Amino acid sequence: MDLNEVMARNLRRIRHGKKLTQEELAHLTGLSTRHIGAIERAEMSATLTVLGQISKALAVDPREFLTETSPG
Repeated sequence: MDLNEVMARNLRRIRHGKKLTQEELAHLTGLSTRHIGAIERAEMSATLTVLGQISKALAVDPREFLTETSPG
């Protein structure tokens, strides 16, 4: 699995765990819903700046997005 897919899976898992919609996360980060969705579908890479914005909004260490976890 490539790093974009790992990021996508972890972002979706963490966002769902915090019971946030893509729209709510977009509002918290200042990004568009479309941008959040593209990252979650691994269609777009997150820059370090964007990774920082998302980490801050979700109150998690940025490394959590890049750590491969087993599915399920």
